[in-house]
Amino acid sequence: MARRTRRAALVSALCAGLVMGVTGLTGCSSDEDPDAGTNGIGKLSATKIQSKSRSVAYAAPAVRLSGSLVSKGHTYKLDMRLKEEGGTGSVTSKGETFQLLRVGKQLFLKADAGFWTHEDAKGGQKPGKTDGAAAAKLDGKYVKVPREDAAYQQLSGFTDKDVLLEGMLTLHGKLATGDRGTTSGAPSIKITGDEGAGGTLSVSLKGKPYPLRLVRAGDAGTLLLSDWGRDFALNVPAKDEMVDYGEQLPES
Repeated sequence: MARRTRRAALVSALCAGLVMGVTGLTGCSSDEDPDAGTNGIGKLSATKIQSKSRSVAYAAPAVRLSGSLVSKGHTYKLDMRLKEEGGTGSVTSKGETFQLLRVGKQLFLKADAGFWTHEDAKGGQKPGKTDGAAAAKLDGKYVKVPREDAAYQQLSGFTDKDVLLEGMLTLHGKLATGDRGTTSGAPSIKITGDEGAGGTLSVSLKGKPYPLRLVRAGDAGTLLLSDWGRDFALNVPAKDEMVDYGEQLPES
């Protein structure tokens, strides 16, 4: 009898210790609460999860966006760091990679000589054709993109945090919650539009409910969203690193 009493007391003490040591644990149970230790959004409807993730995303001072994006028939690979004042990073299209930098309203493009010698129409993919001598001068230089040039609007869109998020964080069709898992090392929950046909968004279950991964509707690309709130420097290139052609980008 004494042994049973001591054993019961030990079990009682163990349960009490667990209750004191784990927030929200109200007793000893073999059933695990899937929302224990999370930010709690897993308990919400898909509509509310989407709304909260959009709110914290827009409020965040900075984000890194990487992956593939299909827009107007063109496939782009992006690796951009974005904030309110501008953005910086790389864009790859049709096997060509170029760097973009926007500081306020000033937009700069940097690429190698081969990029500038390829003939193509303006519109954001290839700003024009130059001869070999001119292209050599542009190799590795930041070229200022005039606001009057047709390329400015499309290229600057890649550096605009709000523009990119607006086009990415809305799922289409009927929303539903999906599986829980891990995205970029963080616990996450999926929400889907039309069972995935309208896109799938993975949202963090840890800390703020930031969107972490987006599979866009219609096979329009997959993007990772990371480094939320992590600041980075944005500086206008030095004069010896920059070429300014005035109101028009170089072309022959």
